[in-house]
Amino acid sequence: MRFVLAIAAFFVAAVMIAFGIAQRTVLLEPSSVTLEVSTQDGDSYAVIDASALLAHPGAQTVRASGSGPVIMALGREADVTAWIGDEPFDTVRYDAKANELTTKAPGSTSTPTPTPTPTSESTTSPGSASPTPSAPAADAAAKAPADADPTANPAGSDLWLEEYTGTGSVSATMSIPEGYSLLVAGDGTTPAPSKITITWPLDNSTPWAGPLIVGGLILLLLGLVSYLLALLHLRRSRRPRRNMPKGPRMPRLPRAPKPKTIKAVTGNGGRRSIGRAPRIAVVPVVLVAGLALSGCSADYWPTFAPAPTTSASASATSEATPDPVADEDIKPPAVTVPQLERIVRKIAVLAGDADKNLDVDAIKTRFTGPALELRESNYKVRATLPDYAAPDAIPAAPVVVTAPQQTDAWPRVVMTVIQNQDDPTTKPTALVMTQASPRENYLVRYAVSLTADATVPGLAPAVIGSPIVAPDSEFLLLPPEQVSTAYADILLKGDKSEYYDLFDTENDPLIAQVGVAKKDERRAALPATASIDFTNSVGSGLTIALATNDSGAVVTANINETETVKPTDGGTVSPQNAAKAYSGVENSAKGVTQTYGDQILFYVPPAGSTEKIKLLGFSQGLISASEVP
Repeated sequence: MRFVLAIAAFFVAAVMIAFGIAQRTVLLEPSSVTLEVSTQDGDSYAVIDASALLAHPGAQTVRASGSGPVIMALGREADVTAWIGDEPFDTVRYDAKANELTTKAPGSTSTPTPTPTPTSESTTSPGSASPTPSAPAADAAAKAPADADPTANPAGSDLWLEEYTGTGSVSATMSIPEGYSLLVAGDGTTPAPSKITITWPLDNSTPWAGPLIVGGLILLLLGLVSYLLALLHLRRSRRPRRNMPKGPRMPRLPRAPKPKTIKAVTGNGGRRSIGRAPRIAVVPVVLVAGLALSGCSADYWPTFAPAPTTSASASATSEATPDPVADEDIKPPAVTVPQLERIVRKIAVLAGDADKNLDVDAIKTRFTGPALELRESNYKVRATLPDYAAPDAIPAAPVVVTAPQQTDAWPRVVMTVIQNQDDPTTKPTALVMTQASPRENYLVRYAVSLTADATVPGLAPAVIGSPIVAPDSEFLLLPPEQVSTAYADILLKGDKSEYYDLFDTENDPLIAQVGVAKKDERRAALPATASIDFTNSVGSGLTIALATNDSGAVVTANINETETVKPTDGGTVSPQNAAKAYSGVENSAKGVTQTYGDQILFYVPPAGSTEKIKLLGFSQGLISASEVP
């Protein structure tokens, strides 16, 4: 019976081990699924639709292959479409019935574009070779215009959440949620990459392979033990019995001669019992079991823990994407937080290099309005006066406040606050940026250093966005379009201004620097042979107001302060320092005019509030100096 049990254990163990190994070899399912498509229309752009990207669950590995430069840009579907505009493009979709990618529109019956290979089609099944590029595509590649539009290249656009570039081919793994798509292109003048492949991972884990293999090894060991016990029992049953009945004595036989003793020869000179051989078989069994246990990964074993809930990410990194807005009437935010962080980093690096090298052409690519005006003037002064202070540096990170406009149209507005707490020399900076059109990047209109006690009021979450407040809104303590006029009047007249009581003037550092008291000090410091006049005016910068959670608004304003110094006795006046370096005037009998530009950030409370309008930050600098005409 023991032999039967041992044989049965050996058989079952062999079946279990074989089936467990087969699950990881011949029966193993593929680890991924791949779909492929070729674009043959010769268009400069191809858009991989969300239906194609989400054809199968899991992260997508997208590969675009072509000749020359290749770019893949991830963005919201509406932004990608807006960037392309009226340009022709291919759309890669997923045909669920055929389980393939296609560039045909749903329900289209148009025939594929003819190619030199008669059997090639516009769609290919997984694993098939990409077709030969079509004649139109080759012609389009050869006819790239010499005066191509520089904005045709999607590389570097602020609309993209992620961007992948290379030569010949580009591959990236990402997890894209609903509502996002991929723009695939070359340099915007040549045809888009002709071959696009999307791969999704498949769960080919075999949770019972490990238990089967290990269980089979254990059963094999038990069968071996049962077999050894059966052998031992059989050997014991064949030994002579001690109490045998006595019979008649047999006559004693003559003694035979003893044979010579022959010693058993072993490998190491010792003697080993043949009866111990079955025990040695236990060693390889245990060794095999140990190797099997050590080689099994998590895919070999069942898991009973609940599956973790994963949230989709719109990038190849751990960057988060905005949660979908439940109310369809609410417009999406102009940018996402990762998108804004990417924009700020590029602006900070460019501004740092331009400030160091006095590069006006470079700074114009990222600055406009009052922010550009101040830096251009600063560069001009520092070219003659190297010791003159440079503009406040713009931190690259971290972004502590994100307030994008709630819109899906253009122009767009974004306000952000960057504060590098690890660098005490860098001031907290508020940037107000605008994007005029989809193919233009965000430009800094206001770069404001926050005051020491500035507290940015509560703004809507970045995933929702803040609406723009109308310039003439009467729901604020003062309409946004009147804030700059009122503050300019206070700087010039002090407590005699009709707007004085609307502003928090006691804690205003700019009033302390350039208010009426400082103007009187400047006037008193001049010699009797000269006079000075002060005038204030609203600058050319746009007044931008973003709503806060308490129905107030954060308002940016631009004021120009002008002072004119003239001689009073027929003599001359001499400009000093920055005014002299900017104007190039040594002495003037007519007088010298200097204009300072103020970029100001206010918090304006709602109408009926007992709070006052508070200065949150400002930046000031000379923007012009010349001789009085």
